[in-house]
Amino acid sequence: MHTRPELDPDLRTLLADLPLVPTLDRETLALIRPYAAATMEPRHDLDQREITIPAPDGTPLPLSIIRPLNVTSDAPCVYWIHGGGMIMGNRYSQIDIPLEWLDELGAVVVSIDYRLAPEATGTTLVDDCYQGLRWVADHADELGIDPARIVVAGASAGGGLAAGVTLMSRDRQGPPIAAQILIGPMLDHRNDTTSSHQFSGEPGVWTQEMNAFGWSSLLNGLTEIPAYVSPALANDLSDLPPAYLDAGSAEVFRDEVVAYATQIWAAGGRAELHIWSGGFHGFDALHPQAPLSAAARHTRTNWLTRMLSATPL
Repeated sequence: MHTRPELDPDLRTLLADLPLVPTLDRETLALIRPYAAATMEPRHDLDQREITIPAPDGTPLPLSIIRPLNVTSDAPCVYWIHGGGMIMGNRYSQIDIPLEWLDELGAVVVSIDYRLAPEATGTTLVDDCYQGLRWVADHADELGIDPARIVVAGASAGGGLAAGVTLMSRDRQGPPIAAQILIGPMLDHRNDTTSSHQFSGEPGVWTQEMNAFGWSSLLNGLTEIPAYVSPALANDLSDLPPAYLDAGSAEVFRDEVVAYATQIWAAGGRAELHIWSGGFHGFDALHPQAPLSAAARHTRTNWLTRMLSATPL
């Protein structure tokens, strides 16, 4: 058993009331998937539209488009990619995070239901997410957004997919991305860092064993793993938009997040990194009112405010 960083005292109390899954396999996944599918309470101050767009192979992909009522043109856009270990969740998962940016910054939020592993594997998930980004950029006028202020953001698996989409858009000369926000991102299929091993061997919000199941579900049958799927494999992190990365000190993904930020700096890029002492995986999504969560959300929003108000180079 590896020694672990202490949990934040407030979060430790809250975590004690959270039911934790001891193991994760296909049978358990089938049981918990319905509970991982979120909903969104209707808000009369928002314009919400549900559409579908075709994936590269023609499969319909649902998108939620959520806009302030007074949007006419040139609003920033947050393209949101939900978490869930690549295997669960939906486009409303963690939606309160980007909705804060709608309320604070007048951003239009677009969230995608990408296909999930193990039913979909390989590059399917990141290809779906990239298709959604292209649709957003192509429909900027209709959505009332400024195409120069599209932000790609995601949490956990969604953070990893956001990183993959950003790499893909750079390499394919795709839509310009103003910034990327990677919240506790799932970046490295190797699952072999110190923090991965620290959070192994007993139940947790997301353990090394659960992480291994998520990755094996996604990578089943894949012989070569592209960096778009596991962004930690990327050899070149130059020419990327500014990145905000955060994680808790008491979670599996801590060290791969630090390593990814370091790689961006090594390539001469812009990255802001926050490791929240005592935070477990997804702490600010599960317990947004906790003092540490409020600090993490506030810091993230302040960074995004700066990015969106910065004069283009």
